[in-house]
Amino acid sequence: MPKYAYFPGCVAQGACRELYQSTEALAAALGIELVELKKAACCGSGTFKEESQLLEDTVNARNIALAEELNLPLLTHCSTCQGVIGHVDERLKDQKNNDPSYLDRVNGLLAKEHCSPYRGTTEVKHLLWALVADYGLEAISKRVRRQLSGLKCAAFYGCYLLRAQTHLPYDDPHNPQSMENLFETLGATPVRYRGRTQCCGWPLSSYATDQSFKMAGTHIQEALDAGADCMVTPCPLCHLNLDSRQPEVEKVIQQPLGLPVLHLPQLVGLALGIEPQKLGLERHIVSTQPVLTKLGF
Repeated sequence: MPKYAYFPGCVAQGACRELYQSTEALAAALGIELVELKKAACCGSGTFKEESQLLEDTVNARNIALAEELNLPLLTHCSTCQGVIGHVDERLKDQKNNDPSYLDRVNGLLAKEHCSPYRGTTEVKHLLWALVADYGLEAISKRVRRQLSGLKCAAFYGCYLLRAQTHLPYDDPHNPQSMENLFETLGATPVRYRGRTQCCGWPLSSYATDQSFKMAGTHIQEALDAGADCMVTPCPLCHLNLDSRQPEVEKVIQQPLGLPVLHLPQLVGLALGIEPQKLGLERHIVSTQPVLTKLGF
């Protein structure tokens, strides 16, 4: 069965602890082995390069090197981490071929901290890609214990997962289908709407809060208008803006929403027969009970 060097990131170990919990439960149910990278550092969420591209590259070269030590691909369940670390991996592999002196500089900094060098021998893979490309939809379908029949799910891909890297071998960055294909494998009905591949607004939230919340509110309302029972996202930062801040979003746009927002492994976990409490569904700000009721819990 698949085995990965697991990079959980910061948010899943703090504000979205249910993502960490549900990922471990899902991996156990599918027989996926996760070797957690306990010594890994925050990817920087794209902010390190505002100070120094070299800083972002070096910090994340170290994260990738930790996976390389294990001869395993690096797995993350955070789209932002995927975008940042995946982009660094892509850049450094390109530098290795075209400007090895830059990679020597990065590895020189790692050597000063007694860290293993970056070699460019592995890949960075989001949980979504691991499920659809490595494990496979057919294999997942054989593990389904509770068909999600009648549940209308709106995928929210966001931006980092799709467009941070130059090459995306697992999906079309402008018209992705992998989450919708996964929903159908689980028995759910995909709901398509305009904003599913746009930014959630999180990056603006600290300095342009109203604009951030208007973006989030627009996406949520579009999903509701399309008939969605829930929104599903592969990014905990998107989840914070769409779920945790949904009551504040409602105040800014001056209309009620009330759309449950699930993490990707929570939805898959429900279909595999994992109990809701083991997936942390009670931790959400917007109640997930309407989803559970529709599924017969």
